[in-house]
Amino acid sequence: MSAPAPPRADCIADSAGGLTFDLDAPGSGADLSEPGHWTAALVLRRRGDDEAEEVRLPLAPDGEGRLRAVLPSTVALPEGRWDVYAAFADAEPRRLVPGLADLRSLVDRRPGPSTSPLAVRIPYATKHGNLSLRSWLRAPHAEAGDLHPDASGLTAHGRLHRVADPAGWLAGAVVEARCRRAPDLVVTAPVTQEKPADDAPAEEGGQEFSFTLDYARLAAEWRGGLDVWDLWLCPADGSAPARLARLLDDIADKQQIFVYPALPVDAEYAPAQAGPFYTADNDLAVRIEERPPVAG
Repeated sequence: MSAPAPPRADCIADSAGGLTFDLDAPGSGADLSEPGHWTAALVLRRRGDDEAEEVRLPLAPDGEGRLRAVLPSTVALPEGRWDVYAAFADAEPRRLVPGLADLRSLVDRRPGPSTSPLAVRIPYATKHGNLSLRSWLRAPHAEAGDLHPDASGLTAHGRLHRVADPAGWLAGAVVEARCRRAPDLVVTAPVTQEKPADDAPAEEGGQEFSFTLDYARLAAEWRGGLDVWDLWLCPADGSAPARLARLLDDIADKQQIFVYPALPVDAEYAPAQAGPFYTADNDLAVRIEERPPVAG
C-alpha cells in the first residue's frame, strides 16, 4: 500500500508581513465541531545548527471544514529558512507541500512608518517539492530598487525603512562596499537623497536615496580569482548600518530572477569584469572576477 499523500497547505500573505495557512483536516471522519476531540498544530522548524528551534501555531477549524493557522507579523521569526510541518494529535509531524499561494499583497510592498523590525516572510517550494518559508527581520532596512550597471560602475536606487527620521539618517550617509576576502578593505560611495514622488501617500514610511559605486576602485584591489563586495548603507553618526537587500516582493530567491551583466573593467592585475548580483539571502553585492578570453 502506498503512503498517503502529504498534507497540502494554501498560503495567504498580508501586507504587514503575516501569513495564513489553510489545510484539510486529517481523515474524512474528523469531527471539527467538537472541541478537544483532537489537537493539531502547524510547526515551523528552522534549518541550521540548532535543529531544536521551532515555532508552533495552533491549527483550528475555520468554519468551512478546513484547518487554519496564522503567523502574525508581530510574532518574531528569526532570519533563516523554516520548514513547515503539520502535527496531528500524538503523530509525528509531517512535512507540508505547497498548495495555492496568494502573495499579491507582497508585490511592491510599502511598509508604513515604524521603528520596529521589518518582518518579511515568503513561502516557497523546495527542490524536493515541500513547503518552506524564508524569513527576514531587519531594522533599519535599505530596500534595493532599480539597478543601472554600466562600464564605469553601478548606479542604484533604494529606500530606507524602519528608522525614526529617514531624511536625517541619510544626511551624510555613505554606501560601504566591504570585501569578503579582506574585511578591513572598504570602498565608500556618497549617498544622494531623492525627493518622494508627487503621488506618494503621505502615510508611507521611508526615504528614497541613490548612489554610484565606481568599479575601478574595486578592481584596483583585485588580485585574481573572485572578489565579492557586500554593500551596506551607513549613517554619518556611526550608528547601526543597513544591509542593502531586495526583500519587499513575492520572490523568495532573487539570484535566478534578477540577473545583471558582468561588464569589462580595467584592472592592473589582469583583464577583469564586474557586476552586481543578489546573494542567497537576497542581499546586494558586487563581484569582480577574471574576464573570460575572447573566442577567436
